Amino acid sequence: MAEQPLSTRAVLTGTGAYLPAQVLTNEDMAKRVDTSDEWIVERTGIKQRHFAAPHETAAFMGAEAGRQALEKAGLPPEALGAVIVATSTPDQSFPATAVRIQAMLGAKKAFGFDLSAACSGFVYGLSVADAMLRAGQVKSVLVIGTEVFSRILNFEDRTTCVLFGDGAGAVLLEAREVEKSGPGLLSTHLYADGSLGDILYVDGGTGQKDKPGHLVMHGREVFRHAVNLLAGAVNDALAENNLTAADIDLLVPHQANKRIIDGVGKKLGLPAERVVVTVHKHANTSAASVPLALAEAIQDGRAAPGKLLLLEALGGGLTWGSALLRL
Repeated sequence: MAEQPLSTRAVLTGTGAYLPAQVLTNEDMAKRVDTSDEWIVERTGIKQRHFAAPHETAAFMGAEAGRQALEKAGLPPEALGAVIVATSTPDQSFPATAVRIQAMLGAKKAFGFDLSAACSGFVYGLSVADAMLRAGQVKSVLVIGTEVFSRILNFEDRTTCVLFGDGAGAVLLEAREVEKSGPGLLSTHLYADGSLGDILYVDGGTGQKDKPGHLVMHGREVFRHAVNLLAGAVNDALAENNLTAADIDLLVPHQANKRIIDGVGKKLGLPAERVVVTVHKHANTSAASVPLALAEAIQDGRAAPGKLLLLEALGGGLTWGSALLRL
C-alpha cells in the first residue's frame, strides 16, 4: 500500500482546566434570588456553578489552565509561540489578558492577543490558531477560554443570573506533519449574525459612559435560534470532510443548557453516551465551557487517541461555529 502524503496540521498535545474553589448550588442561589433547584434543573440541567474569589481573575485562571496544558504536552513555556485568549470578561481593557498570561507563564518568546466572540470565542480561537500553524507562522499555540461571568451578572434578573459560572480551559496545539488519517484539526467553521446582537449582550463597556455592564439575555429567543444554527454548523463540518454524524465518536458542545445540548444531539442522531455533558457541574462558563468539557472527556478516557470529535458553540453576537478534531 502506498504511503499517504503528509500535511501540516494543528495537533492537540495538551489540555488544562481550572475551576474556582467556591461552589454555589441551586439551593445557595435560591437564598439570593427567587428561584428553586427544581426550576433551574428542569429548564437548564444546571445543578451548581463556581464563582471566582477576588484573586481569581480571567488572567489568573487562564494561566493556571494554560500551565497544565503545557505540562501535559511536555512543552517548556519558553518554547511557546503564541497565546490566544477568548474572553468576554478581561482583567482590563488593555493590556490583553493573553499577555498577562504570557508573563505569568514565563513564555517570553510568545506573542499574544485576546479574541472576543462571547461563548463561541474558544472555537474562533481554534480557527485562528489552526491558520497560523498551517501557515508556519508559529509552531505552537496555547488557546485559552477564561471567564468570570459572576462579575457581570444582574442578580435582579433571576432567570439569567442562575445560568452562568466562572472557569478556564486551555489546549495546546502544535504544528505536526501527519497523514490524512492522522490526528489534528481537520476543519473549522465560523459564523455570525449581527442582526441578532440584541438578544444576548452586555449592557455596557469601557467605551460607554454610565453603563452598569450587566449581562442581558432573552432566553427564549436564544433557544429558538441555537439548536438549528448549531446543527447547521456541525453539518457543514461533516459535509466538508465527506463524513456523516455516524462517524463522530464524541460531540463536545458548548455547555449552556442541557435542553439545547440534547436538541443538537437528537438532530444529529447521536446517542447520549456520545455527547459530553458537564453543564450540571459548572453551568455556562461561556468561552471556557468547550475546553473544560474537552479536558474532562480526555481525562476520563472518553476522548481517547484516534477518536473523532466535533466541537461546537454559540454565543452573543450572535456568533457560532464548529471544529472537527481527531485526537
